[in-house]
Amino acid sequence: MFYIIKNDITEEIKIRRSLFIASLRRTDNIEAAKDFISEISKIHKNATHNCWGYIVGEKGETAHFSDAGEPAGTAGKPIFNTLRKHELTNIAAVVTRYYGGVKLGIRGLIDAYSQVVENAIGSATIQALIKSYQYQLSVGYDQFEQLKYNLTKMNAVILDAKFTANVSLKISAEEYAHAEVFSYLCELQKKGAIKFRASDS
Repeated sequence: MFYIIKNDITEEIKIRRSLFIASLRRTDNIEAAKDFISEISKIHKNATHNCWGYIVGEKGETAHFSDAGEPAGTAGKPIFNTLRKHELTNIAAVVTRYYGGVKLGIRGLIDAYSQVVENAIGSATIQALIKSYQYQLSVGYDQFEQLKYNLTKMNAVILDAKFTANVSLKISAEEYAHAEVFSYLCELQKKGAIKFRASDS
C-alpha cells in the first residue's frame, strides 16, 4: 500500500545557525514534480542549497533526488529515504538550506535533511492511494432511480448529476468494485438503456 499527502506542507528547523525549510506537495507525475522543484528554487533563489527528491507512480516506481551542491549522499538521499520510509508516492520534497556559518559534518547534514522532512510529513494529512475508475453515462429518467439504487449496492459513488433531456452522471468506483459495476453498465448499454464510457483515475 502506498500513500499520498492531501495538502501542501512547509516546515522548518534551525540547527547550529543553519535554517532548513522542507516544502512538500502532491505531484501526480514527473512534470509536476519538476515544476514544484523549480517553483521552490525560485522562491528561495538566494538560499545556499535547494535539495530535493520525488517519487511518482501507483507503486512509487519512479524516483529521483539531488544533493544540489551538498556533499554526495547527505541531502537528496536522506530526503528520498524519509519519503520512502513512510511509503509515500506522488510527492515531491524540496529542502532549502540557508547556511549559518557552522559546518554540520556528513552525519549532521544527513540527520538535518531527514529530520525536517520527517517533521513535514508529520504535519501532513495522509491518505491511502486507492485506484478508482470513473464512468460518464447518460440515462433516461425512467431508469434513473433503479440505476442509482443498484450502483449504491455495488459501492459506486455518484460524483455529479446533470438533469437535462436525460440524466448525465459521473460515477466512481474503487478497483475492487470495478468489475461488477463495469459488467452491469455494459449489460444496460447492450439493452439500450444507457450510454457510458469508463476511465481509470
